[in-house]
Amino acid sequence: MSRIGKNPIAIPEGVTVTVDGQTVAVKGKLGELSRDLVPGISVKVEDNTVYVDRADDSRIQKSCHGLSRSLIFNMIEGVVKGYKKELTIEGTGFKAVDNGKILSLSLGFASPKDYAIPEGIKVTIDKGGVKLAVEGISKELVGQAAARIRSYYPAEPYKGKGIKYAGEVIRRKQGKTVA
Repeated sequence: MSRIGKNPIAIPEGVTVTVDGQTVAVKGKLGELSRDLVPGISVKVEDNTVYVDRADDSRIQKSCHGLSRSLIFNMIEGVVKGYKKELTIEGTGFKAVDNGKILSLSLGFASPKDYAIPEGIKVTIDKGGVKLAVEGISKELVGQAAARIRSYYPAEPYKGKGIKYAGEVIRRKQGKTVA
């Protein structure tokens, strides 16, 4: 039995979880999320608690048991609190500008890099355009948006220029030495 999959999920007050076949829908104060689960994984809701079970002990069922429980837990957490990833831009002249649904990143290239902000994600820029906060109710979407923004210019190890997560430590290299 999966150690993660067998743990029940407590449903907080103000959250409703509905199961329709293989589709699980979670509704809370911040919004609504739904997800289709792998066939063979069953979900029961009893007494403000969600139970996730698998049909058999096959390899695919075992691997999806804990995953399905974690996905449902993240959906419940998202509609209650939401998720947030913070990014920091370092470098001379590097900054971000919000143009409605498009994030324009000036990163030292000939033209700025434009990122279309997906539906359900909110990006806030503060402190001179060098601090970004990516927020939303879906952990998957928030992480994907932050990773996509960071991928335009990841922080490099020599000068530390680029985009990094807040709190991320970049191991610095010495560089070349002249004889």
